[in-house]
Amino acid sequence: MSDPRVVIVDDHGLFRSGVRAELESLVRIAGEAATVDEAVKVIARERPDVVLLDVHMPDGGGVEVIRRVAPEQPDVSFLALSVSDAAEDVIAVIRAGARGYVTKTISGPELADAARRVHGGDAVFSPRLAGFVLDAFTGPGEAGSPGEDELDQLTPREQEMLRHIARGYMYKEIALRLGISAKTVEAHVSSVLRKLQLSTRHELSAWAAKREL
Repeated sequence: MSDPRVVIVDDHGLFRSGVRAELESLVRIAGEAATVDEAVKVIARERPDVVLLDVHMPDGGGVEVIRRVAPEQPDVSFLALSVSDAAEDVIAVIRAGARGYVTKTISGPELADAARRVHGGDAVFSPRLAGFVLDAFTGPGEAGSPGEDELDQLTPREQEMLRHIARGYMYKEIALRLGISAKTVEAHVSSVLRKLQLSTRHELSAWAAKREL
C-alpha cells in the first residue's frame, strides 16, 4: 500500500508545523487546517486518505469535523491526535466515526505507522485508551443494566440531553445549541443519571452507545 495522503487539523500552528516536520518524509502531507470550517474546505478540496484530528478546538473540535465530512466523504479515515486521554473524549470521537485515537506523546514514526494502519482499515489506539473504547461498546454491564423502557422515565428534555451526550457534545456545547445555561444542562444530566441508576457521564455515554442513541 502506498503512503497515505494526510491532512493535519489542529488549532495550534506550532504543533501543526512540528507534526508536518515529523511526518513529511514518512507520509504524503496533503494540507493542514486550524479550524473546523477550514478543515472541511481543505478535506473537500484535497480528498486525503487520513485526517489527523485534534479533539478540542474553539469552534467545535474533531467530532464536528467528522460529522460534517464523513457523510460526504466516507472513504476518509480519521485519526484523533490529542493531548487529552479522558475517557469521554475518546468515546465521543470514536462514536463520531474516528478509526483511532493516539496522544500527542507519540513519536513521528509511530504516528506515520498509525496513519497507515487506519488507512488500511485497522483501529489504532494508544495502549491505555483501548480499555475506554471496550468499556463504551460493552456498556456498564449486563447484570442490572437499565432496560430500554427506562427511557420512558425521562422527560422529553432529558431525552434530548441524553441524545446530545450520546453524540459526544460537551455541556457547554449542548447549552449553546439549546440556548440554555451549562448549569441547567448539568442539572438535567444529573437527573438522567439518577433515573437510569448510573454514576458517571462515562457510564451514560456507554449506556447510550449500546442502545445506538
